Amino acid sequence: MKKIYFITLLCFTQLNFAQNKDNRGYKVNVGEQAPELSFSLLDGTQITNESLKGKVVVLQFTASWCSVCRKEMPHLETEVWQRFKDKDFILIGIDLKEKPKKVARFIKQMNVTYPFTIDTDGSIFESFTNPKAGVTRNIVLDRNGKIIFLSRLYEPKEFKEMIQVINDEVYPK
Repeated sequence: MKKIYFITLLCFTQLNFAQNKDNRGYKVNVGEQAPELSFSLLDGTQITNESLKGKVVVLQFTASWCSVCRKEMPHLETEVWQRFKDKDFILIGIDLKEKPKKVARFIKQMNVTYPFTIDTDGSIFESFTNPKAGVTRNIVLDRNGKIIFLSRLYEPKEFKEMIQVINDEVYPK
């Protein structure tokens, strides 16, 4: 039993280290509470930390000019949003500093159905990242608003790890 506990602790420590090594432009860390959130989705729904309580949350930072974002979005739609949307889960696309018409075209081009907002001044993005950090990021929050996963760019292996973290949170054992 001690050996299993030690191996589990070692794996968790390695995952936490891998998520935080050199911080990849984040100023937040796995295990911390999410910064204060207050914004409206494109459909007018108000989002705050309080409104997200009880849900597993993925905040996806993106932009129409970002080729890596465009590569990742179909996977977010099919492997994350369609899989978990009927649970206590929400995936929110957060477009960085673009105009509403451009964002509407982008969403249509990408054929995604998850909710979106526009971070017009970059303040949501910069509450999680260092100034001038690159886009293509996913931040996973647990049901209490604690950060449980941080990604940067789109790498299939890391994306699968993120899906596993979401699955384990949506379907706790």
